Amino acid sequence: MSTRPSTRSVSKAAVFTHNRHDETRETIEQLRDLAQQRGVELLTQDDEGARKQADVCIVLGGDGATLRAMRAYAGTSVPVFSINFGRVGFLATVDQDDTREALELALTGRFEVVQMPALVLDEGSPEMFAINEVSFLRRSHLNMAHITYYLAGQVIARVPCDGLLAATPVGSTGYNLSVGGPILSWGVSAFVVSLVAAHALSARGLVASPTDLLEVVNEGPEPLDIVFDGIRLGELAVGARSNVRFRPDVVGLAQLPGESFYRRFREKLMQLSR
Repeated sequence: MSTRPSTRSVSKAAVFTHNRHDETRETIEQLRDLAQQRGVELLTQDDEGARKQADVCIVLGGDGATLRAMRAYAGTSVPVFSINFGRVGFLATVDQDDTREALELALTGRFEVVQMPALVLDEGSPEMFAINEVSFLRRSHLNMAHITYYLAGQVIARVPCDGLLAATPVGSTGYNLSVGGPILSWGVSAFVVSLVAAHALSARGLVASPTDLLEVVNEGPEPLDIVFDGIRLGELAVGARSNVRFRPDVVGLAQLPGESFYRRFREKLMQLSR
């Protein structure tokens, strides 16, 4: 993942929110005033031209809203600038206490951009990609899944489990973390493969090279749901195989100069365990 300063001038800014209007009303009013002063046109997330015309996407919300915005602007040159109105805000550019200064920075393009990767399926529709993780999960009230997976053509495991997930470094601190998978710094070019509720003492998460092809085979008695960033978008039929590839530099996340993944880890995640 690469980092570069933003050199763009901002004439149009898209705005994403978490739709809890009471929490963001005051900030939206500030944003409108500052945008008018700066001559910046604001576009809502529902505007048809927002994806093509925006110079920056400003998010007022938590990690869920930020992830939605990152999915919306994947494959474009539009960076996502997030102001945290959620609980953790691991993806946030700034926290809510610094709102006015943050809006000034967003509207004047004074920030760096970290390019984040994605995981994509070889087959399927274009929306079948994940900024956080792609999961292959058994459906509720059904039998245990039986999954075989390969990396770079080599069989790694045949395991009864509730599912398997592959996570980017961004997603390594989400669902992957909750199932005991390893955390990857945003500077690492790799992805994680972890099993969900595996019935095997030897099952461990594995860090894979970005060039390795992940192949997942459903050897169980029922189809598996294929879930991208929490959105069910397909299924893996009994006996079927699905391929997942790592793709670098898919979407830009705005960061303030000097920001660090390790500071985020210390202040956002370690504090949750105290």
